Amino acid sequence: MSEYSWPSENGRCQPAGAAAAWPATVRSLPVGTSITREVIGRQPFGVFLSVDGQPEAVGLARVDWMPRCMELPPVGQLVTGEVVWHAKHNQQVGIVLREWAEHEDLLPRFVERVGQTVTGRVTKIAPIGLFVRIADCVEGLVPLTEPVADMAKSVREGQTISVRVVAVDLERTRVVLAADSVA
Repeated sequence: MSEYSWPSENGRCQPAGAAAAWPATVRSLPVGTSITREVIGRQPFGVFLSVDGQPEAVGLARVDWMPRCMELPPVGQLVTGEVVWHAKHNQQVGIVLREWAEHEDLLPRFVERVGQTVTGRVTKIAPIGLFVRIADCVEGLVPLTEPVADMAKSVREGQTISVRVVAVDLERTRVVLAADSVA
């Protein structure tokens, strides 16, 4: 099975009677309903979920609600979430997965830490610089400059280093760091 699939590729098809059953689907799954369902398909835009008791409907958890450091759950996994919308035109029930909704975005906390030194783990060494994880789901870039190029030769992925927070761009979800020292 490929990384992405449609529900029909996993033995699940939306029956022809979906439109006729739609009012019952909406009544049984009003907005705010907590559900636990199986992932039946994955696409770059989100995951499709089964809707027990409503085989004509498909749940959709969209990737734009997923924290940037998380991954889509695999086909077959049970997930828990909450119904947040209904789309009559394609008989889909919109769902926000609980682990996504409960995940705190720590990036805004780093706006207040510009100029401060923090420690982090080097996650990748690339031609443009060092990527350093400074918190859960917060990774910054130490751009490649002359001093960093020398330091990069002695640093390895997984190593802890001290970095200074130079800038935080919340809109583009980017953190610029400056190398401080190797820990």
